[in-house]
Amino acid sequence: MNMLVDGEWRSDAYEATNDEGEFDRQETSFRDWVRADEDAEYTAEEDRYHLYVSLACPWAHRTLVTRALKGLDHAVSVDVVDPHRRNDGWEFAPEKEGCTPDSIHGSDYLREVYTAADPNYTGRVTVPVLWDRERETIVNNESEEIMRMLDTAFDEFAANDVDLYPEGYRDDIDRIIDEIYDPINNGVYRAGFADTQEAYRRAANELFDALDHWDDALADQRYLAGDRLTEADVAMFTTLVRFDAVYHTHFKCNRRRIVDYDDLWGYLRDLYQLPGVADTVDLNHITEHYYRSHTDLNPEGIVPVGPDLDFEADHDRDRFPGSPRPFR
Repeated sequence: MNMLVDGEWRSDAYEATNDEGEFDRQETSFRDWVRADEDAEYTAEEDRYHLYVSLACPWAHRTLVTRALKGLDHAVSVDVVDPHRRNDGWEFAPEKEGCTPDSIHGSDYLREVYTAADPNYTGRVTVPVLWDRERETIVNNESEEIMRMLDTAFDEFAANDVDLYPEGYRDDIDRIIDEIYDPINNGVYRAGFADTQEAYRRAANELFDALDHWDDALADQRYLAGDRLTEADVAMFTTLVRFDAVYHTHFKCNRRRIVDYDDLWGYLRDLYQLPGVADTVDLNHITEHYYRSHTDLNPEGIVPVGPDLDFEADHDRDRFPGSPRPFR
């Protein structure tokens, strides 16, 4: 892995697995909060905050889906990096379809955004990044927290009356996000980057046990927390939408595909078809990133031509009560 150490780009600065051969995801570093409070250090304002994302990354994708569902396109701007992450890390490639320049700094690499915030930064250079134009710094680079901020702090500027963290559901939402993180969201990586057979077996078994559990749950309800679309569904969506195209093959998560699940597959199509969500999904960026960037798993960088996935196909999820405002 590559990272910044005291503001300098270094290769092989840390190991990605622990002593048992298990993938060990490192914690993010910038953890400040934007709040709907004029006295807050970071106050929610229109045109003040900017997202740096990769369309390939499921963690960054969470923030884009939240932004789309809330209708914050006009309030929070976005730049998109090249899906092919090379030795120099995430790169800006405005000549490439779906990518943009760095509209704030004119940087060539995302690491320059990190050192603009902290010239002596030590840590991984990850997406998403929430940048504050006013203070000229990174507010936060933790996807779950950025998702929560976009959902709860920017209602004044949101075009859609959508609440993904509604009162009465919050304990369940937090619990479900925690429950799906290790076996599913991070579980595909634990399987794909395992260094031992036992670590892989454990991760794969936990992954499919969890998918089986939620497929059963969704046989009786429309969304993970019941009858309301929530942040938990956003967190699940960005893993499921990549599963059959990438994780099933590239990460050896091949016991079942999502299309083989009676209710998870319909649930995935239901979420994909919500207004604005399909525009956040770019399978070309997704497949290029995984199959070309992980040369230890796919040395020749060959990108598969399939599978053909019809996310627009009809589903019967509306047989259950509940739909997200204003999409009734």
